[in-house]
Amino acid sequence: MTLQPRPLRCTIKQAEGLSQCRVDTKPSHNMGEEDFTRENGERKGNFSMQRVLVVDKNKNPLMPCHPVRARALLKQGKAAVLRQQPFTIILLEREGGETQATQVKIDPGSKTTGIAIVADFKRGLRCIWISEITHRGHRVRDNLLKRRQVRRARRQRKTRHRQPRFTNRRRRKGWLPPSLQSRIANILTWVKRLRRFVPVTQLAMELTRFDTHKMQNPEISGTQYQQGTLQGYEVREYLLEKWGRHCAYCGITGVPLEVEHIIPQGRGGSHRVSNLTIACTDCNRKKGNRTAAEFGYPDIHAQAQKPLKDAAAINATRWALYEQLKATGLPLETGTGARTKYNRIRQGYLKTHWLDAVCVGDSGEQVFVSETMHPLLITATGRQSRQMCRVDRYGFPRTSAKQQRMVNGFQTGDIVKAVVSQGKKMGTYIGRVAVRASGSFNINPANETVQGIRYAYCQPQHRSDGYAYHV
Repeated sequence: MTLQPRPLRCTIKQAEGLSQCRVDTKPSHNMGEEDFTRENGERKGNFSMQRVLVVDKNKNPLMPCHPVRARALLKQGKAAVLRQQPFTIILLEREGGETQATQVKIDPGSKTTGIAIVADFKRGLRCIWISEITHRGHRVRDNLLKRRQVRRARRQRKTRHRQPRFTNRRRRKGWLPPSLQSRIANILTWVKRLRRFVPVTQLAMELTRFDTHKMQNPEISGTQYQQGTLQGYEVREYLLEKWGRHCAYCGITGVPLEVEHIIPQGRGGSHRVSNLTIACTDCNRKKGNRTAAEFGYPDIHAQAQKPLKDAAAINATRWALYEQLKATGLPLETGTGARTKYNRIRQGYLKTHWLDAVCVGDSGEQVFVSETMHPLLITATGRQSRQMCRVDRYGFPRTSAKQQRMVNGFQTGDIVKAVVSQGKKMGTYIGRVAVRASGSFNINPANETVQGIRYAYCQPQHRSDGYAYHV
């Protein structure tokens, strides 16, 4: 028995903000044995939480388990915590086990990337783990700009008599700017990390391309070959992202939006994307056959000519990411952005990065997602800095050279738990630590900083890995 999707008209209205759309609850015929308690056979109250990653005693990945079972294993002493983020347990006695086909699905984004793990159980595809990675490409760009400015000022002061050199370096084939390369590195890091804790058998990523229509219409030719059943979704989704999913004229949200010509066709306007915008029905009718400038919005045309930086970043990195994922040796499924949106609307899911990852490709046509799942929010923070010392705004050193990274087994960025049993700072503190050569560390719990905590009171909870986490 298969799930019958809700009418497409209804889901399109919900996707455009007309009404709030929730993730469907699990139907009774799609419930598995894991959704019932062993004691009385009743449904669990929170049966659809994000799964806990599991490895056996040899650190080989097993199928993720329910948090209730993980808690029981830890309480009985049959398992121990291997890693805090993502939360992973290691079984102390078990070796090997039965696994199901598992797929890591990726929705690459310029600022945020969604990752979802989908398992193929007997009753169908089910999402068992989700996360969203916030990239730091803008910070990398700003740091490079600041370094360039400091070096340029120093060269002007010290070596202005030298002949300038501009072509003394060559870029290797496939070179990408560091701000874009950091996005790819973040995704690859987490794919490799998840493969250590989950028996991954396949990968999937969103790769923008036209859907073929040849099998449905063998007589198709010319430009019709590119205009399949999903053709309208590509341009519409581009415009929604570019104009912030609100009317370009009145700014209203939560109503159906229409694709509108800035310069009407009757006045010589074209169908190019640079001449299209998004407007509500009322503004579209009031504008009539006038241009945007005549309608009282002269800046609309200039704004439409601006390139979409996020889209440019995706276009520049998508093939590099594809080749890197393909090099892992796992089967790689790809899907267009139009296909992702079609699957998401058809199933009635909200517009989020991790739900887009669930709906990527043909395998995302029907995937069960529990309404109680919440993604692990991951923020890329970077690991270390190559800068030997800090400089002032003129480029002169203002701090001493960097000291040793590790101090008494701790480094800056580690998450520790400090239990201070005496003194003015008596109490328990959990947060990230900033090490000092003296052995007195600073700990940042919540929004405060506690200074002068001796390393002997600190116990490591999670080692610094270049990312910050929030559930």
